[in-house]
Amino acid sequence: MEDVLRSLGFLCLGSRLKRIGEQLQADTQRVLDRLDVRIQSSQYPLLAALDRLGPLPVGELAQSLGIAQPGVTRSVSLLTELGLVEVTQSNDDQRRRIVSLSRNGQRLMDTAKRDVWPRIEDAVAELCADLSGPLLGQLAAIEDRLAAIPLDRRAEKARAVASKAIAP
Repeated sequence: MEDVLRSLGFLCLGSRLKRIGEQLQADTQRVLDRLDVRIQSSQYPLLAALDRLGPLPVGELAQSLGIAQPGVTRSVSLLTELGLVEVTQSNDDQRRRIVSLSRNGQRLMDTAKRDVWPRIEDAVAELCADLSGPLLGQLAAIEDRLAAIPLDRRAEKARAVASKAIAP
């Protein structure tokens, strides 16, 4: 079957990048599911922004992520229900809501940065290793590599290699 997005080249670059992003997110979710992490991979950037930048108003949080404010508001509501973030009113403007990590959210971030993110980052780095040449060729190589070995399997393989290196 012809891959129409691939064959249309630069005309469908956005759709192709989105497809690759969705594949990476789905594979990352499988890694998280194996670790019994109860949030979606797509919610980690919001938590990472709060971990990195500290408490932020919703609008600034959206700006730091480069996404629309309604999406951030929905994610904040869900993460609040899960007890991972807290929302308070600004002292100087009662209309502004300030979002911060809860104690459980900070614990999740500490665990993720130590145990999860390195696996995923290593798997993506391995996936993209030695790519060169024109952009469309690099995208084709990434898609082909993901089809051959999905990111979650790459992350497990990297974890197994690291475990063997640590073992006496």
